[in-house]
Amino acid sequence: MTLIARGQRNPLHLRRLPGGADPLAAFAPFAEEPGAVLLHSAEPHPRFGRHAIWAIRPVAVLESHGSTTTIRRGGRAERRDGNPFDVLAAFLAEHRQAAADLPVPFAGGLIGYLGYDLGRWVERVPERARKDDGFPDLWLGMYDAAICADQVAGEAFVTGREGMDSREGLDGRMGALAEAYWGAAGAETREIAERCAEIAAGGGVTSNFTREGFLAAVRRAKAWIAAGDLYQVNLSQRFEAVPAGSPYALFRRLCAASPAPFASYLSLGGGRAVAGASPERFLRLDGRQVETRPIKGTRRRGATPEEDARLRAELEASEKDRAELVMIVDLERNDLGRVCATGSVEVTEARTIETYAQVHHGVATVRGTLAAGAGPVELLRAAFPGGSITGAPKVRAMEAIEDLEPTRRSVYTGAIGWIGLDGQMDLSIAIRTVLTERGRVTFQTGGGIVADSDPEAEYEETLVKAEGMMKAVGGREGGDDGRVRERI
Repeated sequence: MTLIARGQRNPLHLRRLPGGADPLAAFAPFAEEPGAVLLHSAEPHPRFGRHAIWAIRPVAVLESHGSTTTIRRGGRAERRDGNPFDVLAAFLAEHRQAAADLPVPFAGGLIGYLGYDLGRWVERVPERARKDDGFPDLWLGMYDAAICADQVAGEAFVTGREGMDSREGLDGRMGALAEAYWGAAGAETREIAERCAEIAAGGGVTSNFTREGFLAAVRRAKAWIAAGDLYQVNLSQRFEAVPAGSPYALFRRLCAASPAPFASYLSLGGGRAVAGASPERFLRLDGRQVETRPIKGTRRRGATPEEDARLRAELEASEKDRAELVMIVDLERNDLGRVCATGSVEVTEARTIETYAQVHHGVATVRGTLAAGAGPVELLRAAFPGGSITGAPKVRAMEAIEDLEPTRRSVYTGAIGWIGLDGQMDLSIAIRTVLTERGRVTFQTGGGIVADSDPEAEYEETLVKAEGMMKAVGGREGGDDGRVRERI
């Protein structure tokens, strides 16, 4: 059955599909196509990571490098100079649709990422770290057709928005998506190891830090904190490996090794792909309601149930980790307060401990009501990049990151997700994210440095957070406990 949502500038078609198809299997036929995108929850939850969204063959692509944004559509390329956030705001205004009461959150719009370095257009930060990859600062595909599956309720729809391309093109994309979904719904599920190409890190794993270099960077950050320059800074190291196998096979391995509510796969074309398994929601805009869920505080999972419970309890009792989260919650409240109605910003969860496949995390929830006249881009300008992956105060922390880290962060600690034409938005923090580019993969992990940080423990935390990604690229090296050990 096809429903048509009218009363909008461009009518929207919704076709109900059978529930129960595996999104990873349904998306597989398109995974190598440039512009194919999948947002998926390996851990569906009624509040977050509930829906899987996948789309193919964008009708337009926005790609920013520095001060130049290129918009490709209909075989033409249009160059726009200036602030990428201004270009994004103008593009969304051009395609704006009225909100409608729909059974799906996404019914046409932008899917992709905003890289960390877009923060230079929000705050004035010096440019000292070198850029050594070919990923754009922003990559967003514009999709008129998509599948949106509710992984909690077990239902799915293929949606199509008229007016962005020919009707024949729209029908073709809707048909291709529905056909792949029907095929996956009838397929027998196998173990992920059987349906993925085996991946091995052919050239070993290297880092942009030596161990001693990272420890020295932690000590340098602590000296700035002791001098009163800042309270907390997020310091990260980047790993690099050479995989054998396709980027999508790597993504499926990542979902198996490190299931998370905000998994993502973006095929950019030109040998580039982004595969992520983020546990952290950056910004959700639902109507006028805003939510952010910063993470601070990490412990590895235990080898036995008893050890696991002890490590979780240790995190819960840690005053250091609690204080780190409080700092970031205050920062996020301030960011949201810039664009939310006066008095509407509140901390609805001060701290809860959440458990994932590789780690335990401390998480908070901050909510507010977006002020009249503000939309998704205004919200992004107020909060980007996320405070949990910069530090506090944010601008000074970003300056410290530029001084301490040798290479630019690229996609890492930016945001991945979707922005709807109706003004809705759901973005995760781009952590636990692997970038593939012409035969190499890179991934990055970090943690918050505060006054009483132990350099060795901070270095160890980056290895713990890297475990799922190491397994996905075949780069794990372990002792008796199977944990990642340096090889750099």
